[in-house]
Amino acid sequence: MTAAARLAALDSLPADELCRMAEIALAALVDVMNQETTLLRAGHMRQASTLTPEKARLAQDYVGFARSVQRQGDRLKAQAPAAVERLRLGHERLATQMAENLRVLATARMVTEDLLTDVAKIVGQQNRAKTYGRGGAITADPAASARGIAVNRAL
Repeated sequence: MTAAARLAALDSLPADELCRMAEIALAALVDVMNQETTLLRAGHMRQASTLTPEKARLAQDYVGFARSVQRQGDRLKAQAPAAVERLRLGHERLATQMAENLRVLATARMVTEDLLTDVAKIVGQQNRAKTYGRGGAITADPAASARGIAVNRAL
């Protein structure tokens, strides 16, 4: 089935059925994001990362339904106004969950970056050369403290 045929099939669904399918996809996406947020908050990064493929698939499904709902907006409002309102409320829950998820991800990223920076400083201090400068004291080069450890800021 081509993409155009899939879009046409979605757009031709009865209003209640299209909204119900979109609600199911939306609820599943919110649920998996909630699971991910809970795991991240608890510090279980690896377990949270296992949810990524499912989250991506659910997001793709939801976007397909949401686009169909947008294209069929006038028809859906006329034929199933209560279902459209439920979808709107569900979308607000998704936005709230996404904001919380992003906040937790930002916190986890910041904590991870701080930990890596601290480790780099400690490793750099342990590996510095023990030589004396002109004044008879051991010289310290703070720029060399993070040598050998990189922090990926693109996360």
